[in-house]
Formats: sequence, structure tokens, C-alpha cells
Amino acid sequence: MNHELYIARRMTLNDQNHQGSPSLTVALVGIVLAVIVMILSVAIVMGFKGEITGKIMNLDAHLKVSNAALGIDNNYATVGLMEVRDAIAGDSAFAPLVKNVSLIADKSAILKTDDDFMGIIMRGVDGGYDFDYLNSKMIDGTVPAVNDTSSSNTIIISKTVANRLKLHAGDKVMTYFIDDKIKVRRLTISGVFETDLEAFDNAYIVGNIGIVQDVNSWNGDTGTQIAVNLNDTRHLDQDAYSLYSLLAENTVKHESQNLFYVTTTQQNNLAFFAWLDMLDMNVVIILTLMMVVAAFTLISAMLMIVLERIRVIGNFKALGATNGTIRRIFIYLTGKLILKALVIGNIIGIGLALLQKYAHIVRLDPDSYYMPYVPIHLSVPALLMLNVGIIIVSYLTLLGASHIISTIKPTATMRFE
Repeated sequence: MNHELYIARRMTLNDQNHQGSPSLTVALVGIVLAVIVMILSVAIVMGFKGEITGKIMNLDAHLKVSNAALGIDNNYATVGLMEVRDAIAGDSAFAPLVKNVSLIADKSAILKTDDDFMGIIMRGVDGGYDFDYLNSKMIDGTVPAVNDTSSSNTIIISKTVANRLKLHAGDKVMTYFIDDKIKVRRLTISGVFETDLEAFDNAYIVGNIGIVQDVNSWNGDTGTQIAVNLNDTRHLDQDAYSLYSLLAENTVKHESQNLFYVTTTQQNNLAFFAWLDMLDMNVVIILTLMMVVAAFTLISAMLMIVLERIRVIGNFKALGATNGTIRRIFIYLTGKLILKALVIGNIIGIGLALLQKYAHIVRLDPDSYYMPYVPIHLSVPALLMLNVGIIIVSYLTLLGASHIISTIKPTATMRFE
């Protein structure tokens, strides 16, 4: 048996009167608070990243295929669905990665009521569009039936647009499309959604792609972009390059004049992902500060434990114990404090995180934070890494602080009261 560990286990953190030291209680509370703050910081940032990334991934295509000539003139450069879909279907390596392919056509428009008007972007989608996420965000009515020709003039609008224009599901609204001349369509609102993502809610209405195609006099195969959603989004950059290479080879093979450009969700939403990267830096700063606080608290705790047992140290040295042996004994002894703080901190920290996750006690302003409450994501690997990191930093701190034992002389401790 490790005799240093055996001695440390026989010793107690209480004083001779079996009372807990106030200094050690303060140290315990300080470490517990640091652990709680670190757990909540990691859980909240992981929650924010997961929620925002999920919203963006569901509202924007994982990979967007557009015409490389987009932006050369005032008109939209168009893409054809059949050419891209056939190229993907014909590649045995890339096709299994694809969840769905849909044709999208965006066009600027103005919604006008008797009392107000608002500029928006009409997003026309075809039957391949995945409405699952928007369907989960409907607060009134239903998503448009884009496969049903009888419902081709139906759209959904956001709660923001509905509130501003005083519109509801079932209402009709005049929509003005402005190009070389003004074209007007009377559209029916089939539903109202709320994603809390301001960039989408304030800008887009969604409906049948046939509306935009009719306004632009396009055929049913034409749009402004093709959305390619994947089964696995962990390798988007690599998958984007693979799709670009596939389309380039197909263009050369069939001597097509179309040139395609492929972008990822991250490239199309740089501002959001830059903000999420800043959150990572904030967490690093918080964790560093909390580690420093915990380290200084541990140093204070070690000094108190040593001072309260200075005669014991003198006795150990008088009996021939080396400085290294005594240091290990006191490191093990202080380790009791660390383990106790970790257990209490984890219980309280995880408990508070779970309470927020399911009760949504702390609320947020959706206009500023893109969601109505503080999101929480608890990851077992992240919690394990955090606790292991705390233990390692604590051990290194105690290793340095324990050097004070080597300065204690047995002759001085015998007279110490």
C-alpha cells in the first residue's frame, strides 16, 4: 500500500476540536463556485452554438449551387435543376451523401396592405424542399402545399411581417415584383412562422417556386440556386469541393456552357459563424479566469492546512520522513478538498443546467440573441474533459504550493504553538 496515501486517509481536514476550519470552508466554496461557473459557461456556449447552427442549417442549404455568372448584370443568373440533379444521381460516390436536392428561386418584392407596405424576398421552392423545420416553427396555419397546383399562390410569412402588416393566416396580400416592369400577384397566406432568426424572419416569405417562375417567365426547371442537403454535415468543405469537381467534369463531358459555383452554409452566413467563434474565445477567457481563481484558492487552502498541522510536519521530519514524502501526504490530504468541491460543484452546476434546459427560467430577447431563452447543451465528453482539466491544474498547483514544507525545520516546529 502507498503509505503516504494511507496516512493522508487517516488524517482529517478538521481541527483538533473536530471543527471545520473557516478558511477551508471559504476555499471549498470558492472552488465549488468556480466549478459551477465553468460547467454553466461550457453548457451555455455549446447550447448557443448548437441552436444557432441548427437554425442556419435548417433554413439555408448545406451546399448551394449557383450560376458562376451571378451578379454580372442586374438580372439573376439562373441554374437548371435537371443538369445538376442528373450529375449528382450519376455519381455513385457522391449520391449516397445527399439527403435531398431542391430548386429555389429568390426575387425581391413588396408586400402591400391598405395601411402599410414592406420590402421582402420571395423565396420560391419546389417539391424537393424540406419543410420539416419551418413546419415545427408554425404558430398559425400550415406550410404551403408546393406540390399542389391548386395552392400555387399560397405563401407563409414570419410573425414579424404579420405583426407589421397586421396579417393573419387566410388573409390575401398584394405582392409587387419589380423588374423591368411591375408585376402584381394576389397571394394567400397559408400560415405564419417564427424562427427567431431575425435575418430570415425579417427578409423572407416562402411559397411555390411557380410564382417566381411565372413572374420571370421561366420554365419549370429554372431557379436562382439549387439547395443540396447532406446526411452528414461534418465535412462540408470537402463535400463542396467534391460537388464542384463533379459539376465541372459534367460540364466538360456534355460540352455544356453552364458554369457552377458551390458554397457551404458557413460561407453563406459568415457573420453568424464569426459570432459563434467569438463565443468560443469568451469561454476560453472565462475558463482561464476560473482556473486562476481555483488555483489561488487551492494555494490558500494548502497554506492553511500546512499551518494548522505544522507540528505534525515537524514530527514527521523528526522521525526521518523526507520532504517529498510529507509533500505527497499533504497533496493527498488537500485532494480530499478538491474531490469534495468537484462533487458538489458538478451536482449544483449540472442541476442548474438541467433546470434551465427544461424549465427555461432565464429568458432572452429574441431580437438580440435569436432565441427566447438561454439554451443549454450538456455533453458528457465535455464535462469529463472539464473535470479532468480541473484535477490536472489542481495537482500542478498543489505540487508548487507544497514546496513550503521543505522550508519548515523540525527544531522550529517543536516550539510552534
